[in-house]
Parts: sequence; C-alpha cells; structure tokens
Amino acid sequence: MGFASFLGNSGAVNAVRDLLASGRVPGALLFSGPDGVGKKTLAFMLAKALNCERREPAGNDFCGECAACRKVEGMFAAARDDLTWRREIKDAQRRVEGLVYFDVQLVEPITRYILMEQVREVRNVAYARPFELPRRVLIFDQAQAIHWQAADLLLKMLEEPPDTTTFVLVCPNPHELRPTIRSRCLRVQFVQVEESVVSDLLERERQVPKAKRLLAARATAGSVSRARAFNLADFERRRQPWLDFLGSALGRGPRSEVAPDWKALFESTRALTEDRKGLDETLRIGYTLLRDLLLILEGGRESELVNVDLVDRLNSWASELGLAGVETMKAGLDQAYRLQTRNVSQQLGLDALAVDLVAALGREEV
Repeated sequence: MGFASFLGNSGAVNAVRDLLASGRVPGALLFSGPDGVGKKTLAFMLAKALNCERREPAGNDFCGECAACRKVEGMFAAARDDLTWRREIKDAQRRVEGLVYFDVQLVEPITRYILMEQVREVRNVAYARPFELPRRVLIFDQAQAIHWQAADLLLKMLEEPPDTTTFVLVCPNPHELRPTIRSRCLRVQFVQVEESVVSDLLERERQVPKAKRLLAARATAGSVSRARAFNLADFERRRQPWLDFLGSALGRGPRSEVAPDWKALFESTRALTEDRKGLDETLRIGYTLLRDLLLILEGGRESELVNVDLVDRLNSWASELGLAGVETMKAGLDQAYRLQTRNVSQQLGLDALAVDLVAALGREEV
C-alpha cells in the first residue's frame, strides 16, 4: 500500500513525497498533465498521507489501513456518490440544495461547470477546523470548469489560505486557469505513463494477448485509466470503418485515375456514426490513424506508430495522400468533431470529408 502502488509518474510522486517529508505542504497545489495519468488518484493519496495516524512527523508515506486512512476513503466515496446523484437531478435549482462537504472533499462539475454554490460551500468549511481529521483536503477535479463567477471566490481563498486546509486543483492544461490562480499554487507536473508500465497493466488486468499488447498500450496513449477500461475487441470494431473508409478512398496507387467506390465510402461513414454516444472515441481512433500517416510522411518513424499492426497499409496510404491529403483529412476530422456538439447529422460531416478527400486527390471523375 502507500505511494508505491501508484503507477508511473515517479517525478510527480517524488515531488509530493518530498513536500511531506519537509513538513511544508503548501496551502494550494496544482496537479496538471494529460487525462487519465493519475492526478486525482495522487491527490487522494496525498489526503491520506496528510492524515495518516501511522505517518511519522518527517514521514512521506501512508499506511492505507489506519482509521484516518479509512475515513478518507469513506469521505471520497461519499463525495462521488453525491455527485452522481446530483447530476441525475433535472431541476437545476435542486442540484445544489443541501450541499454538505466533508474534511476530504471531491469537487467536480455538476453541470458543465463547478458552480458558485459549490465554491461557496467550500469557503464555508475551509476556514473552520476539520471535523474528524487533522487536515482538510479539498480537491477540485476539472478545475478549468470552475464558473467564472466562482473563480473570483476561489482566488480569494487561495490568497489567504486557511491554516488547516489544503486545496488541490486538478487540471489537464494549467493555462486554462487564470494566471492569478496559477500563481498561487505550487504546480506538480504529470506526463504520459511509460509504455512498459501500461503494457504490464494490460497484461495483468485486461489479459490482452501478447501479439496485440503493443497496439493496446499505444492506443491508450499513456493513460492508466484508459488501460484499465481498454477493450481490444471494441477498439478494433471502431477502427474497422476507418480502414474501410481509407481503403475505399485510396488503395489504388499514387496518382491513380480510378474513381473511388462511393457506395463503400458512404457505407463506411454510416458505420462510423452508428454509435452516437461513442463518437468521441471513434473520432479519437481516426486521429490516431491520421497521426500515424503524418509520422510516416515525416520520415518513416514507424517506432512511434499507434496502429503497429497496419504498417504496410499505412505506408501505402501515406504515399497516396501526401501532406495535402493529410491536411484535408485533418480539416474534415476537426469539422466532424465540432459538429458532434450540435444538432447536426454526424454522418454529414464525415460524408463531406469523403468528398473533400477524393477531390483533393483529383479522383472526383469516374
């Protein structure tokens, strides 16, 4: 148990442990870096370490078994349950009624934002002595989603932090926060988790076959949370329509005068948009293919490819597309991503991409 169980990001873990050992944990920390690499998990571990009954004064770890560590776990679980319940309430006013915050509290967006009422409740408890634990830890996950009105109130708390409270702001990109908020936090930077760590996790928890493990490790983009939820069959199912799409638009050799298979092209765009709720993931897979094609065009950097099982096809497609074709494909993917947030036919954006790509390759004529 303890920090040794944390996967990857040894630099961030060591930075936190050094603060604990020095006895100078600041009133506000900013955990920034890619999604899914454990920022919130490490904030949770810090809350345990700050309250662990078995930690020595100069210690830098926690036991995870004492009464205080178990209380932190219970408070964290209760906060998650409360957030889930509030998000299901349709009445906007009722979502924020009866907020009660514990000594260790997870604060996340209830709607699109972390609301003023949530930050007000943080202020109500932050300046009072903790109820059950030696130190209160208030964790703002997705801190970039704090409503602009609530950000003013948070800034005031960071300017005069309470003696018994530690704020942890969790945010992928720190530059989405106000400079005045960033300047009042000690930043701990996270990076993508090493490929070997993710591969070991996939072998241990997801039982991905050895032959597919490198593909799976790269498809999860150094994210522990993605690796723990990774489904190889689902990934390959979502990827297949992209392969059909590229195979229908290309696959005829450079400067071919053969027209594309329009029927197959539009069948592939329909297949790509069948799962409306999962379109984000489908588009993300499209971007991995686009990145692979660009890497090949930049000099054949096959050692960095995500779709390592498609090297021959990727080389052929990259040769046909060229940089102009890749640029057209990126513009179409970006537009499809933007359209998904509107009440617009999702297939329409990908149909447009198919037409633009064929036109860019000069194959619109039969």
